Parts: sequence; structure tokens; C-alpha cells
Amino acid sequence: MTSTITAGTLKVTIRESITLKGKDQGSTTELSITNINEISSRIITVPASEVEIIAISTAVSSGTFVEGNVRYIRITNLDDTNHVTLIFKDEDATEFAIKVDAGHSFIYPGDNSGGVVDTMHAGGSALTVSLNDLVNITAEADTAACDLELFIASV
Repeated sequence: MTSTITAGTLKVTIRESITLKGKDQGSTTELSITNINEISSRIITVPASEVEIIAISTAVSSGTFVEGNVRYIRITNLDDTNHVTLIFKDEDATEFAIKVDAGHSFIYPGDNSGGVVDTMHAGGSALTVSLNDLVNITAEADTAACDLELFIASV
């Protein structure tokens, strides 16, 4: 069977807009990620207890993304009040966490040629950097359930 999908280029634009003292101090950065042929876009509700929101592995399976193919992950907190905590785990089961406040987004950039393979490392003390594969992302809402928007692009 031959696919009828032609890979496209994902264009990511980050724009800050502000005028201070009558002068535009904003900035725009653009990134093009080529050969994207898979997109997952969904809105999920995260409770005030830790749940897996993105699973990553070496093989295709239901609800799992292939680590070597993921090029871009954006997680946006759609809540207008509460923050969420995102926890990123690597193949050594070390984790790092980040707070994403109401209305904010977090972008996890995949490698241009290797996806999320060898893109993170976490530890309990000063790091000797030896990058590992991202294996999953979990989330936990602060005081009440929050809606998150997930956008994942893969080759």
C-alpha cells in the first residue's frame, strides 16, 4: 500500500509584541521543520494527580510516539487560573519538572534528525551531561483539573 500523504514543512513562529517608550521591543523567531507526515493535536483534562499525557517508545503502538520520529512537542495550559506541573522522564528514570502557569505553553524541541533520542538528562546533583532518550511526559494540575492542549509533530 502506498501512502497518499505527502510530507510537509511545519512552520513554528514565536512572536513577542511590546512597545516601551514608544519603541517596538518585540521579536519574531521562525523555525521550519521538514518532512513532517504525522500530527497529533488534542485537548485533554489533567486532574490534580499525576497522569501520563505522552508516551514515547522505540516502536509504534496505541497512543505511543516513536522516539526517533518526534520533532516537536507543544503543551499549552488552557486553564485561566491554575498551573500544571509537567514531569519529563528519561530512559534512566531520572526526571525534571517544570511549572506551566495558566495560559502559558512549553515547547520540547526534538532533534532535527533523531527525534527525542538523546535530548535530555536530569539528576539530583550537578550534571555530567550525557543525554538520554525522553520516554514519557506526565502532568499534574495544581488545585483543580486543567485542560491541556497537546500538539506533536513527527516524521
